[in-house]
Amino acid sequence: MDDGDNLFHPSMAAALMKLDPEDGEQIMEYFKTQALLLREKALLQASVRDQKKLLVENGKLKKDIEQLRSQLQERQRRRTAKALLSPAPPPPRIDPAPTTPVNQPAGASASTNPPPSSSHDQRERPSRRRRGERKARPTSDSLSLGAEPHVDVSRLDLRVGRILSVRRHPLAEGMSVQEVDVGEDGPRTVVSKLGGKTPLEELRGGLAVLLCNVKACKLRGVVSQARLLSCCSSDACTELLTPPTGSTPGDRVTFLNYPGEPDRELQARDRVWELLQPDLQVDSRGVANYKGRGFEVKGKGLCRAPSLTDAVIR
Repeated sequence: MDDGDNLFHPSMAAALMKLDPEDGEQIMEYFKTQALLLREKALLQASVRDQKKLLVENGKLKKDIEQLRSQLQERQRRRTAKALLSPAPPPPRIDPAPTTPVNQPAGASASTNPPPSSSHDQRERPSRRRRGERKARPTSDSLSLGAEPHVDVSRLDLRVGRILSVRRHPLAEGMSVQEVDVGEDGPRTVVSKLGGKTPLEELRGGLAVLLCNVKACKLRGVVSQARLLSCCSSDACTELLTPPTGSTPGDRVTFLNYPGEPDRELQARDRVWELLQPDLQVDSRGVANYKGRGFEVKGKGLCRAPSLTDAVIR
C-alpha cells in the first residue's frame, strides 16, 4: 500500500464505494493525489524554513569569527607595542676575580678569603642593585643624553591680581606687604621691594601682574606667596606692570608661540626664573614682552609699563 492509502481509513473507502460504486475509485484516487501533494508541500516548506535557519546561523557564526579575529589582531598589536616600548634588560654584572696579595703565602689564601655568601645574600644583592638602578634611571638617562629641562616662559604661572591692601613691612624699611586677589578663594600675601620711594597708597585697588607658582618663602618674618612683577629703568625708577583694561583677578597672562601649562611650583634647583629673567623686558613702546612676544591677556590686550620704556622686568 502506498502513502496515499495510509491517509484514509478502510471504512472511509468502503463508504465511498457504497455511495457511488461507479466513481468511488476515482474520488479515492483524487483524494490520495491531493493528500500526497499537501504532504510534499509541507515537506518543502519545512526544508525552506530549515534552510533559512541555517543561513541565519551561518551569518551569526561569520560575525563571531570576525570579532574573534579582531580581538586576536588587537592583542597581537598590544604585545608588539609592549615589546617595542619595554626597556632592554640591564647587562649582567661581572664581578672581578679575587686576587691574592703578592706578599701573601699561597697556602694562606684559603684561610684569609672571606667566607662564601649564602644563597639568601646572593638573591638579595641583585634585587638591591635593580632597585637602585630604577631610582637613578632618570638622572643617568639625562646625563647620558645630555638633555636639559625645557625652559621657556610657558612654565611661569602669570596672573592678573588686584591689590586689596598695602602696608609697610614691620621689619624692613625698603619693603611692603600686599594682600592681593588672584581669583582664588582667599587673597595671597605678597612681600615686595616697593617700600622705598613708591607711594603705597596709590597701589591700593589697582591691578598688577603676579608670578603665582613661586615657592612660598619667609622674607624678614612675613611669608610671601607670590611675586609682583615690576619694571626698573637705569635711574632706579620702579613701576608695577599694568594689565590691559577690562582684566579681572585670575586672568592668565600668556605668550604667542609659547603654549603649554605652567609648572605647579617652580623648583629652586631648576632656576627657571633666573634663566628667563634676562629675556623679560619692556620695549620702546612700553609693552612687556618675552623675546619679542608680548604679555597678553587673551581677548583683552597687552600688559604695559605705566610710563617706562626700555626697562628690565624683575
